[in-house]
Amino acid sequence: MSPFLLNFLKVASIHLLAVMSPGPDFVLISKNALTYSRKTGIYSALGLGLGILVHVTYSLLGIGLIISQSVVLFSTIKLFGAGYLVYIGIKALQSKPQVTPSQNVSVPVERSELGAFGAIKMGFLTNVLNPKATLFFLGLFTQVIDPTTPLFVQIAYGVEMATMTFVWFSLVALFFSHEKVRGRFARVSHYVDRALGGVLVALGIKIAFFSSK
Repeated sequence: MSPFLLNFLKVASIHLLAVMSPGPDFVLISKNALTYSRKTGIYSALGLGLGILVHVTYSLLGIGLIISQSVVLFSTIKLFGAGYLVYIGIKALQSKPQVTPSQNVSVPVERSELGAFGAIKMGFLTNVLNPKATLFFLGLFTQVIDPTTPLFVQIAYGVEMATMTFVWFSLVALFFSHEKVRGRFARVSHYVDRALGGVLVALGIKIAFFSSK
């Protein structure tokens, strides 16, 4: 087996474990799939995959090293990322049960879609503004990329990571948007939304105090 193939399998395995670990991405997809719909969850997963491409690109170009060594740049990304998570978390904390005019009682009804662009943007910003991702990709690529690594191999790393991110979180969206799963959460969906919003706020605060050192 060639060294490049071994490195590719190494990168794919490490990245898959990182993607599957709970974090802002997982919470976001779970929330969107439960609160809105399967389509919104999958569009959000697409946004996460596009965010991965950004991390991969600047890491391979060496910009990631500059970001990790610049206190100002790193702090800026960190605060923007933390602020965005807190923002969408607070919006989720304000979730209320829907009321039908005819019954004048609180009952769960299908919420309006977030919209394809809105869902993609939310997933993209959640991923790309995560400073931990910057250090993860920089640390990973410094272990497997050197001057002799062919360009097509580097591109393959990026494509695999973006694709795997999209596939995994699409599966998460499929699970949480399943009729039986949504049915169990239907009448308490606003409480679930608030709980996940609280998690997003907590993650945002945690990221705000995260240090690259």
